[in-house]
Amino acid sequence: MERLWAPWRLAFVEGSEEKPQGCIFCLFPKEGRDRERLVLGRSAHAFVILNKYPYNNGHLLVVPGAHVADPAELAEEAFLDLQRLLRASIAVVREVYGPDALNVGMNLGRAAGAGIADHLHWHVVPRWAGDVNFMPVLAETRVIPEHLDATWAKLRPAFDRALGA
Repeated sequence: MERLWAPWRLAFVEGSEEKPQGCIFCLFPKEGRDRERLVLGRSAHAFVILNKYPYNNGHLLVVPGAHVADPAELAEEAFLDLQRLLRASIAVVREVYGPDALNVGMNLGRAAGAGIADHLHWHVVPRWAGDVNFMPVLAETRVIPEHLDATWAKLRPAFDRALGA
C-alpha cells in the first residue's frame, strides 16, 4: 500500500501552525534561515521561495522585495529584475525537473485566488502529462511525492549557479 506523506502540512490541516506576525514575503528573506524558510535564491530586488503547499514538486514563487499588491506599484528597475528572476526560475525548474510544461501565473487579489493578496508573487508550477490523476478528482487530495526539504536541496544549487551566488 502506498502512503501519502506530507508531514509539513499537518500543522496547517490541524490549524496549529504558528503564523508569523507580518508578511512572510517581507520577513523570510531577511531572516538568514534560507533552508528552513525554503528561500532558494535572491536577485537585487526579488527572491525565489518554494511554495509550502505546492500543487506539484518544484512549485515555487518569484517574489519582489517590495511589499506591493500590484505590478504597477513596482519601480521599473524592480519590475525588470522580478521578470529576469522569473525567467531564470523557469530555466532552473526545467533544468532540475524536466517537466513536460509549466503553469506560470499571478493571482492579483483574494477574489482571484491570492492566498497572500498584499504582496504580489508569480507562481511557477512544473507540469507533467497525466499529473492530475484520480486523487484530486475523487478525494480532493493532491499527491506530492517529494519532501520539501529534498525539493529545496535539488533546486538551491541550480539557483546558486543561475544567479551567480
